[in-house]
Amino acid sequence: MNLSLTPIPTHSQAATKTKPSEDKPMMQSLWLIMRHLFLLAGLLFSFNTAALAQSVDFADLVEQVAPGVVRVDVVQKISGDQNQQIPEVFKRFFGDQLPTPEDRLQSGSGSAFFISSDGYLITNHHVVEDADSITVTLSDRREIDAKLIGSDKRTDIALLKIEGSGYPALKLGNSDALRVGQLVLAIGSPFGFDYSASSGIVSATSRNISSEQSVPFIQTDVALNPGNSGGPLFNATGEVVGVNSRIFSGTGGYMGLSFSIPINLANGIVAQLKDSGSVSRAYLGVYPQDIDRNLAQVYGLPRPQGALITRLAEGEAAESAGIKVGDIILSLNDTAIDRAADLVNIVGRSKPGDRFIATVRRDNKNLSISGKLGKLESEEAQDEETPSSNLTATDKLGMTLRGLTPDEQQYLEVSGVVITQVTPTGLAARSGLLRGDVITSLAGVKTPDQSALNQALAKINKSPVVEVRLVRQGRPYIVGLRVE
Repeated sequence: MNLSLTPIPTHSQAATKTKPSEDKPMMQSLWLIMRHLFLLAGLLFSFNTAALAQSVDFADLVEQVAPGVVRVDVVQKISGDQNQQIPEVFKRFFGDQLPTPEDRLQSGSGSAFFISSDGYLITNHHVVEDADSITVTLSDRREIDAKLIGSDKRTDIALLKIEGSGYPALKLGNSDALRVGQLVLAIGSPFGFDYSASSGIVSATSRNISSEQSVPFIQTDVALNPGNSGGPLFNATGEVVGVNSRIFSGTGGYMGLSFSIPINLANGIVAQLKDSGSVSRAYLGVYPQDIDRNLAQVYGLPRPQGALITRLAEGEAAESAGIKVGDIILSLNDTAIDRAADLVNIVGRSKPGDRFIATVRRDNKNLSISGKLGKLESEEAQDEETPSSNLTATDKLGMTLRGLTPDEQQYLEVSGVVITQVTPTGLAARSGLLRGDVITSLAGVKTPDQSALNQALAKINKSPVVEVRLVRQGRPYIVGLRVE
């Protein structure tokens, strides 16, 4: 469709076409009123346009906050044993005359920012990990050695300290108040170019990008590159709302997806690092997964929502409170749980010993369960991990089964039947069942062998979707199997 601009008719053209001569004085007065109204509207529009233009001009803001941002340079000593592995062929030729591998230094850089005037700075764990020396460069080009107070790999937050006082601490904002579409600004040292500013908008909030990190990242389209790590993400009023941490890239450079750690989360981590140098985590003791359309129908939910519990850590907070495998946690402490990641994030921001009240879906009824969060004793005990996804049953459902051998039962510590083949277009495949899945129960009936599974199948003809519990790659999983 072609669009064109049409000139507004002049006063004389409009008058001759529509106004009788005897009404000219009245129409002139009316025209004057309309003219003034148009002028007033134009002025208001120009003011609003100017205000909008000013709101996206970050020049004053950058000048105000840039002194609070520093460059971080780290040096790591790489031993000769790590640095060089001598091929066996050279050993045979040269024997003991081979030169001894020498130590070398490896350097890297990132960004950080002041959170207090007495020299505390926030950066990323991965910026200072295994560093033998850390130096920060201030906006006035002073270089000062920094001390690592503490670092937390799981949230990628580290706390540094330099000697002195009177440093330009930045104002911290409320990352929970961020909304998609809001303007944000980043300042850092990408590729060593100090005090580079880039801007964009918030693309998403509470974005989980790794099951190893219980961090509800802020996703933006701000251009971040190597060296930006650890720098601040500002809102339009100059408050720090995030710590720049990750990019999504196939090349190592910016591709439009950047991720920052919410400052509200970072604050809790920093407080613990400052107090003890380490982080103590709350532990619920559950392994949740997302609810899909089929499971929502199985459990009588109006839509996919909540965190479905597939396994419990024995003797931990959830089991002690009365939560069971197959329960769906719909809310925790009055915060709605839409996905399993939401549960991960809420527990991750809590402290050991905190009380919790959970709304749980069980047997098509909502229950209220209360308890006290435990303490995560080791990082290996991956609490509240979000499993990957997907699962399937017989000829009728598009899959082939066999019983587990005694050795397999002993190794997996379960009794069940294993799926050996899945028809790509069958009901099992469409429900997400995979080859290698071990089905342990169907529609609430345990299936230690194929005979038990066939009996369970014979009783589900009237149910369009049934619950299937299984073990996938050594981990429990629940699937809604559509049998229509």
